[in-house]
Amino acid sequence: LKSGIDILVGTPGRIKDHIQNSKLELSSVKHVVLDEVDHMLDMGFAEQVEEILGFAYRKGSENNPQTLLFSATCPRWVYDVAKKYMKGEYEQIDLIGKKTQRTATTVEHLAIQCRSSQRAGVLGDIIQVYSGSHGRTIVFCETKKEANELAMNASLKQDAQSLHGDIPQKQREITLKGFRNGVFEVLIATNVAARGLDIPEVDLVIQCSPPK
Repeated sequence: LKSGIDILVGTPGRIKDHIQNSKLELSSVKHVVLDEVDHMLDMGFAEQVEEILGFAYRKGSENNPQTLLFSATCPRWVYDVAKKYMKGEYEQIDLIGKKTQRTATTVEHLAIQCRSSQRAGVLGDIIQVYSGSHGRTIVFCETKKEANELAMNASLKQDAQSLHGDIPQKQREITLKGFRNGVFEVLIATNVAARGLDIPEVDLVIQCSPPK
């Protein structure tokens, strides 16, 4: 930053820290890209993002940065919030359109009903049938407690480890590396793992309850 850069990629919290410590100055920014805009403007980030953008945008100015917003899902409210940073003649590009099938056609989807008390046993069976002893499986839970309990449940025949927000970043990286390299076969995670992970050759993804 001290010697000058052309492109800065950062999380809202870290960028805000640098602005507050006078290490970053955004008044001459020419382009702003907001990735995962539906989450960035919803999950508690909105205030930080708006504060940061306030340093780069001037109300009614013709010289505001070019703004590019990317999102896998675009509910109506995303467009409403986006208008604050977009010029009136902004262009909307939809790569999905009116296709009703929005998931990969090569993936089979199953819904299985069971009591919560039976879930660990059912999970163990499903993993055994669809992923086998050496395939890789990601299981998504709602809570950290659920993730920890499932990872230690004897009904899972394969080695399992949990991943959630209470686990330090360094340990998370070690866990993910182990999963990628096949050190263990089942990763049980909260939505901390829902975005931004690139793990090839996952045979099975299980959601313990309908995603919210």
